[in-house]
Amino acid sequence: MSTAVAVDLDGALGDTHRLWDAFLADAARRFRSIAELDVASLPNDRGAAALELDRWADQGIGDWRSALTRFAEDHAPVYVRPSATANAALRALVASGRTVGVYTDAPVELARVALAHLGAGRRVAYLEAGAGARQRLLERLGPEGTELAETEEALVRIGDGGAEAPR
Repeated sequence: MSTAVAVDLDGALGDTHRLWDAFLADAARRFRSIAELDVASLPNDRGAAALELDRWADQGIGDWRSALTRFAEDHAPVYVRPSATANAALRALVASGRTVGVYTDAPVELARVALAHLGAGRRVAYLEAGAGARQRLLERLGPEGTELAETEEALVRIGDGGAEAPR
């Protein structure tokens, strides 16, 4: 049995893409008088999009990441739904002594709020967010014997003691 599980936040715990999209629309509207934000031109990879937002913020917007945190805290209940099944699987993994890490391409500010809203924050030993998050987490957990839960179904299978192929 592996000692660690790498969990895809968006695929296995709760999809944060709609929350991200709502933030981008809000930010484009809210800061339009300071600097235009063409949401459609941003990369689909949120790690890459965050780098573009950093450049956009340099035009006088300021700390967009704090705005993201506030927006996510206010709107997570609308866009991110906790799953009792996924939470039960996380509890089982932690109870069995497994190390749980979570990865997402979303900015860390959004990921932290989402994990807390999903009720998973205290069960996660490691969080990697942004560009290259999956690879960084796998390196941190150790590639040998780390199981990968990319969907809720895979997370449940691993939590129930069934084996996903080690990655």
